[in-house]
Amino acid sequence: MVVSVRPVTPVNVETIIWSISMTLTPPRRTRRRLTALLALPVAGAVGAAALVAPSTAIAAPPLNANCDSSTGDPAISGFLTHEEVERRLQQIERTSNGTVDVDIAGFTNKKRELWTARVGEGDKVVLIQTQIHGNEPHGTMASLNLLQTMGGSSVRAQKMRKAVTVVMIPQLNADGAALDRRQNDQTWAEVVKEFPALAGAPESWNYRSSVGGFDTNRDFNPDLDYTPKPADFPGTSAGTGWYVTPEARTVREVYRGLEKEFGTVDVFVDLHNQGPCYTGQAPDGAGTGDYSTLSISGRFIDDPTAFGDWPKFDYDASRRLNVAVFDALQQRGESPYGTVTLYPQNTNLPGTALGSFALRGSATVLFETTGQTQSAGQREIGQLVKQVEVGLTGIIDGLTDGTMAKIDPNRYESIPERQFIPRD
Repeated sequence: MVVSVRPVTPVNVETIIWSISMTLTPPRRTRRRLTALLALPVAGAVGAAALVAPSTAIAAPPLNANCDSSTGDPAISGFLTHEEVERRLQQIERTSNGTVDVDIAGFTNKKRELWTARVGEGDKVVLIQTQIHGNEPHGTMASLNLLQTMGGSSVRAQKMRKAVTVVMIPQLNADGAALDRRQNDQTWAEVVKEFPALAGAPESWNYRSSVGGFDTNRDFNPDLDYTPKPADFPGTSAGTGWYVTPEARTVREVYRGLEKEFGTVDVFVDLHNQGPCYTGQAPDGAGTGDYSTLSISGRFIDDPTAFGDWPKFDYDASRRLNVAVFDALQQRGESPYGTVTLYPQNTNLPGTALGSFALRGSATVLFETTGQTQSAGQREIGQLVKQVEVGLTGIIDGLTDGTMAKIDPNRYESIPERQFIPRD
């Protein structure tokens, strides 16, 4: 993740280059059409220069490092604010001469804009969502970098745009990002005001009253027409969500629009972060012993029949997608990114966007980049961002050249599982 364009230190080279390009490029007004049907292509088509790996490996934190989601000091100075995301999107749209199309798809609970950015005209559609948890920011910068490259004039970018349509929703939880926390900024009382039928219903299980916010990534439902019912609360992590948050409803409408346009949303990617002290070795000595800077997964539904009839559910497609990400990072040779691992597979999360959209037929992949807004994550921003770019590129490459369909899905189980070494 590059450093903010505000006059703070440290400033990295990427931000300086971006600031110069903003100065030298004549302004063009960003179109802001409020539409729920926007599909923004966020392509993983990056140019050769963008894929050059950093020369030094990411240092593993000590085994007794902080493993929770608390923030470091300083917490978020190295990551993009909502205003900076807007400026980046405007700059990308302008310099692409309209190849990238940016629009407003909705608003957060505190009325911050939620954008979509679309690029490409291919029959395969990829929807990428970033920062649904406010303190998980690396994917936002990585996706914006990819979007800029995808809108460029290189032969590779042109091939990708011809094969794939990419749609991005960057920094979905802008309110949480401003507060540097996981939850959005919305009280249960505000939900009841929006949905009066819920008066007297218990608060949903994913609501945290101490901060006044919801874990938006548990607010999804495979039924896009679902409306909240009192009997469905408080719910559990093994159940579906309710679309009570405006952020989840915005994603739902973008997804609905893409389904209407393409029939099926072929790929859904959700970019997250995990705690900074996960390795490939268990306390009993099993595993590779390598520090893992990224975990991935395509498994979010244990039994799809438990949630109704979803004939498009395709776990093999999700497994192929994850193998493509794994291969793209392993092909880097002596990569500084560390060991790519599988996120824990004993998950059943139909209330997540990944779970709900998998039921509807999307191939899904979860990126869990190590480091949230802790100081450990900030020290290695560039490398952590780059690994997400490389992984996304593997997806787009596989869809562009047709190799995705040839991947053996059974290779998914050969990806090393993430192991956790607890604190002392």
